[in-house]
Amino acid sequence: MSEVTDDATEPTSDVEPLLVPRDGVPDVITTADGITKAAAELTAGTGPLAVDAERASGFRYSARAYLIQLRREGAGSFLIDPIPTAADMAPLAEAINPLEWVLHSADQDLPGLAELGLYPAVLFDTELAGRLAGFERVGLAAIVERTLHVELRKGHGAADWSTRPLPAPWLNYAALDVEVLLELRDAMEAELRAQGKLDWAKEEFEHIRLAGPPKPKPDRWRRTSHITSLKTTRQLAAVRALWQAREDLARKRDVSPSRVLPDSAIIDAALKDPRSMDALRSLPVFGGPRQRRYSRIWMAALESARSLPDSELPPKTPPNIGPPAPGRWARQDPEAADRLTAARAALSDLSSEVSVPVENLLQPELVRRLCWDWTIEPGSDIAVVTAAIETKLTSGGARLWQRTLTVPVLAEALNSVVPAEDDAVAAEEEAAATGES
Repeated sequence: MSEVTDDATEPTSDVEPLLVPRDGVPDVITTADGITKAAAELTAGTGPLAVDAERASGFRYSARAYLIQLRREGAGSFLIDPIPTAADMAPLAEAINPLEWVLHSADQDLPGLAELGLYPAVLFDTELAGRLAGFERVGLAAIVERTLHVELRKGHGAADWSTRPLPAPWLNYAALDVEVLLELRDAMEAELRAQGKLDWAKEEFEHIRLAGPPKPKPDRWRRTSHITSLKTTRQLAAVRALWQAREDLARKRDVSPSRVLPDSAIIDAALKDPRSMDALRSLPVFGGPRQRRYSRIWMAALESARSLPDSELPPKTPPNIGPPAPGRWARQDPEAADRLTAARAALSDLSSEVSVPVENLLQPELVRRLCWDWTIEPGSDIAVVTAAIETKLTSGGARLWQRTLTVPVLAEALNSVVPAEDDAVAAEEEAAATGES
């Protein structure tokens, strides 16, 4: 999970520092027998299951879990190393898959756990609960301090959890991550119920539980840092080829792509276009001892880009998938820009009214698509407008609670936008009525 100090506040006098788990740090489970024993103890416990997983983001290519933390009332806490036990998870899955899981920022950890055959039957996400409750700070440390008056100190969330053996301070940190999750779940459920938002939260939790991993975005190579400094499509082809070669190598080695070859080196090679191994190795980074062994891979990528016919070069700008960037709307479609302005204002007012962030009320991309694709004339029957918005939001994956809140305000906002030509006519009629020329 993310570093627990994110969004943390300065401790106050009534906050109790939590430095070590109350029952001590459990031994790390590394064997099939250990998994079977833990599964039996967890089965004998009661209530929901606190779950966390530590990954090695920034160090490894995969999103796999390198440590799993579990805690259940009556069973205690467990630390599981899934690397040596990945093939032995069946007893654990049988024990915990039927349970309600409590996680903080569940969407980060669920994909890696799913790779091990571990899925929750019911989900409670304390981070998302904090957002729906209107908390300004939703990091684990901040919510724990606010609701339970417990301070979680600086940890090791950004560490390389693929390290073996794991240092004792890291294991202490990992055990603390699930130490208070069950109490936090109950506190957040009470908060949501008091605000009348518990049903909203349950819909969101279920959406996350069933969502699966995010789909890769197209043309990810275009996110290479400083790619806008390139001038030609041939240079873009070189970036694409080097990026893909790096991606393949990173996947094969299970190393973060940035640790295989930095973006800056890719851009430099695309600009300099080295034609020989010596020329490539004369560039910064490529001449280093770790890079020299991959020189043939990088040269092959550059040569493949050089040999492409013009018809296969990537376009200077990516093809439009969906609406353009909102900054260009006023020029390309002023009425759509007006609709987006009206919709955003209406959702902002609603956000303040219900104390839920705008991005949680409705996915911003869905709002943009609604406003860009809108074809209904202003002043149409409100039932027609409402039905059109309901259909669009439903097809875009908006949950029932979101549609219940946003459809009425969006219908009013979009139906009130006056086309530019109608606005000009109205101004002329008003001027005529007042005797102005």
